Amino acid sequence: MITEQEIYRRRDMRDIFTFTIDPADAKDFDDAISYHRMENGNYQIGVHIADVTHYVLPGSEIDIAAYEKATSTYLVDEVFPMLPEALCNDLCSLRPNEEKLCMSIVFDISPDAQVLKHKVSRTVIKSNCRLSYEQADDLLNGKEADIASSIEEQLRESLKELNFLAKQFRQKRIAKGALELEQEEMRFRLDENKFPVEIYFEQSTDAHQLIEEFMLLANRTIATLLAQYVPMVYRVHDLPNKEKMALLKRFTKRRGDAIPASTVKMLTMRAMAKAVYATHNIGHYGLAFDYYTHFTSPIRRYPDMMVHRLVSIYLLGERKASELITPYAHYKDIEQVETACQHCTDMEVTATTAERDSIKYMQVLWLQSFVGQEFDGVISSVTDFGLFVQLNDSHCEGLIPIRTLSPTEHLVFDERNFRLISQPNKRVRRGHFTELPTPTKSLEFTLGDNVRVRVVKADVNRRLVDFELISHEKV
Repeated sequence: MITEQEIYRRRDMRDIFTFTIDPADAKDFDDAISYHRMENGNYQIGVHIADVTHYVLPGSEIDIAAYEKATSTYLVDEVFPMLPEALCNDLCSLRPNEEKLCMSIVFDISPDAQVLKHKVSRTVIKSNCRLSYEQADDLLNGKEADIASSIEEQLRESLKELNFLAKQFRQKRIAKGALELEQEEMRFRLDENKFPVEIYFEQSTDAHQLIEEFMLLANRTIATLLAQYVPMVYRVHDLPNKEKMALLKRFTKRRGDAIPASTVKMLTMRAMAKAVYATHNIGHYGLAFDYYTHFTSPIRRYPDMMVHRLVSIYLLGERKASELITPYAHYKDIEQVETACQHCTDMEVTATTAERDSIKYMQVLWLQSFVGQEFDGVISSVTDFGLFVQLNDSHCEGLIPIRTLSPTEHLVFDERNFRLISQPNKRVRRGHFTELPTPTKSLEFTLGDNVRVRVVKADVNRRLVDFELISHEKV
């Protein structure tokens, strides 16, 4: 129960039309959007983030436990939340028709997507509706949605205008050099025994990109606003690996238009540095932002809670931070905050690894039902021990061991050109290399080539899938 005294201390935005957009199966709603068209034709858009740090005090047992986890972990069949469910799914979750405490940024935005001004405040809101991404897309596309008729038209109009602004924000980011590397997100439909019965893919739709753009705007705004404070928690992204980018450029130049766009995107991702948390700012290369942080997901990320506490200092009217006692309570100096940033980065990597392992496990489990069957795919990685192949329909990945590719040809790994190629004038005979008097027809398997494979083995314990090459088509 929120007290009247607490409401009095905050900006009351309960009467402003507000809603959330999240995955259909989400339980923790940590961000909401409010929409208001002003008389002068400009828009007043609010990004409202659950005020988790109002309830989680620095140095408390819950805070210490949250710090140790640093992030929620989302496996295919289970979620391990950073915060107790009573907080993340109930008290802090921005559920519809409930009064909730928030940290909010309210923007005045012109029709051509210029941010005219903004204001950061502690607020109390009352969400009018909880939308899934599918429902939001239906409304954007003029379709019927299972929404209360009293607010359906208001929602439809709000989403239309927000989407109009979001697309302009996106175009401006890309024009400044932001990368476009969105990828499909693999999903599994599980039976009552948590066995995968279907693999499907969640596309990045207008509704996803709408929320993404306004969260990016909020994160960038907070980072720029708090850059005067030391230590600040930034989300930074360094320049790509020069050597890997050089190899990529050479490879694409050699292959020309024949190389699939998906392969180029995959190689680009592999050349990218990993985004990390840090107290020193180097900007965010992938987003083309000079200043960036994480502020919009304090329910599931501890760095966001750290930033929220710094926002609290800002709202108290504190100024320069050279002499500022850090708002992170149990940290005494910038070195300790940097250590916390490194810890959060490390735990993010651990969570991401667990999530990928969970996906791989489900892929292998699903492919067990298809041992002996053939599928079309593409060479997704080339190594000195074989070819990894991604299946076209399911995107499951498995290995063709190098020893199975040719009974006679000796294949060598050409790392610079992402290929396996037969060594000239040499053939394998009874485990030994035999010189041939005339050149043999060379074999070449290159990243991005089309192949047809047979599933030979799906080992759940090792999370490995073995394929057998049936046919090969160079691209």
